[in-house]
Amino acid sequence: MQRALELAASGLGRVSPNPQVGCVLVTEDGIIGEGFHREHGGPHAEVEAINAVGDPNLLSHCTLYVNLEPCSHFGKTPPCADLIIESKIPRVVIANLDPNPKVSGKGVAKLKEAGVEVVTGISGALGAFLNRRFFTYHERQRPYIILKWAQTADGFMAKPNYDSKWISNRQSRQLVHIFRAQEDAILVGRGTAQYDDPQLTVRGFEGKDPLRVVLDPTMSLSNDLKLFDGSVPTLCYNYLQEGNDGNVTWIKMPKGGFLANIWQDLHQRGIQSVLAEGGAMLLQSMTEGDHWDEARVFVAPHLFGEGIKAPVMNTNCVEERLLGEDRLRIFYNQKNHG
Repeated sequence: MQRALELAASGLGRVSPNPQVGCVLVTEDGIIGEGFHREHGGPHAEVEAINAVGDPNLLSHCTLYVNLEPCSHFGKTPPCADLIIESKIPRVVIANLDPNPKVSGKGVAKLKEAGVEVVTGISGALGAFLNRRFFTYHERQRPYIILKWAQTADGFMAKPNYDSKWISNRQSRQLVHIFRAQEDAILVGRGTAQYDDPQLTVRGFEGKDPLRVVLDPTMSLSNDLKLFDGSVPTLCYNYLQEGNDGNVTWIKMPKGGFLANIWQDLHQRGIQSVLAEGGAMLLQSMTEGDHWDEARVFVAPHLFGEGIKAPVMNTNCVEERLLGEDRLRIFYNQKNHG
């Protein structure tokens, strides 16, 4: 199962809105086939693993390990449960049931009805964490929310004039582009859009550009900003108007529960994850309002002495990575991760 999870992780940023899935086929002599879901619309992990087996006669003597319940319905590809049954695989070990209530348990039921031995819950916590975007989307009816910012060693995100270029080093900035490619959407507030004029695209790394999301409640931003250049689909949430101009869509939201309503709207659009790169005020309001699941904080060895204060996390850092002289500190919202 550990190998299946390792394989599944390779699909991050390429399979959404599908989950990350890896599959391993094992006999007494060891692994005979393995595979993972590589891209949305492509073959599922079980198909790749079964097709990788050199001698199909071995399938009737093997155990299939997969981190998520095999599908039982027709989507872009046929049901994997049917393929497992047709291949005469006698035993299937699963980490997690599919969290989608329309699907959950049906794949297992189909396998059992066909006489396949099914074991579930193996490394379930690891499997749920790996697919935390997919699970949050289906169980909480909203995207998985990741906060990201860079700050100085003395806790500032920008100088008093809002200048923040560049706090983190080149290695950290390159990693941010990888993070962008892994998520469905990227979000900033009015202040970041106005002062930084960011593109919010993936550069220096091969990957898709995320959907751009900007919060501009009073419609005060200039249409000349890079966010509104139409190069990437962009949503602008506000209090005043609805509209559409090519790749840019303005969405009117009620003032009450502004962020919660945005998560609901993004959920309805099939967005499973959001990387929030907003300014200090937006990020602090998101942490205080419990609008976050994960935070990635780059801490650089610089001192500003004064300026725009970075948000303060009310939970302990669970992981720290060195990126040259920078440190990447990772936090998880324990209310949502248990």
